Amino acid sequence: MHFLLTNDDGIDAPGLAALSQAVGLIRGATFTIVAPATEQSECGHRLTTRVPLILQQLDEHRYSLNGSPADCTRVALHHLKLKPDWVFAGINSGGNMGQDLAVSGTVAAVREAAYHDVPAAAFSHYLIREIELDWSRAARWVAELITTRLLPTSPPIGQFYNFNLPHHPPGALSLPGVVESAPARSPLPVVYAPLTLADGTTQLMYGGRYPDRGRDPGSDVEACFSGHVSMSTLHLPS
Repeated sequence: MHFLLTNDDGIDAPGLAALSQAVGLIRGATFTIVAPATEQSECGHRLTTRVPLILQQLDEHRYSLNGSPADCTRVALHHLKLKPDWVFAGINSGGNMGQDLAVSGTVAAVREAAYHDVPAAAFSHYLIREIELDWSRAARWVAELITTRLLPTSPPIGQFYNFNLPHHPPGALSLPGVVESAPARSPLPVVYAPLTLADGTTQLMYGGRYPDRGRDPGSDVEACFSGHVSMSTLHLPS
C-alpha cells in the first residue's frame, strides 16, 4: 500500500517524523510526504488560489510546499498525480478535538482528501505540559491504529477519521483503549488578558487553558482526557 503523509506543524516537525516511523512499521507500506514548508497550525481549511505555490522536492519521496495542509493534499493528488490508498495527517503536537476540528490544519488535510474520495485519517497527540512526549511510542501506537482500525475497513465516500492520543508518562506502555466518540460540543475556554498600550489602545492576548475545556459525556475530550485514544468518524457536509 502507498500512503500520502502531511501535517500542519511543518515539514521538519517531530510528529511528522513519528508518522513516517509509524508507516515504516507496516509491512510492505511505502509513502510520500507533501507537507508545509513552515508551521501552519490553526489555519483551518485555507486554500491558496491567488498566488503561486512553491513546491520543493527534498528527496525522492519528500516534498515541501509553501501552502496550507489542504494545499498539500491538493497538490499531491492533482499535480504530483499520486494515487494513495490513504492520506494520513499528523502526528499533531497537541490535541484536535471538538471545536478544534473547524480550525485544525491537520484535520483539514484529511477533510480535503475525503472531498476527493480518498480514505483519510488525522492523528493528534494531546499534550500535558509537565510530561515529556514519547514520539517513538506514539509512532508504535499510530502504526497499531492504522493496521487494526483503518486498513481492514473501507470507509464510505464522504467519511474520514480523527484520532487523539492521550498523554501518559514516557515508557513501554501498550496502546490504550480506543473509544469511539463524538466531537465535544462545549466550546474552548475563552479568556483574554488585556494590556493597555501607551497610545491608549488595548491589546488582547488569548489565555484559555486547553485542559480546562468541558468534558462532554461520550465526547472525544472525555475519552482522551481520561487516558484513552479517541476515535471520531467525521462526515463531509451534505
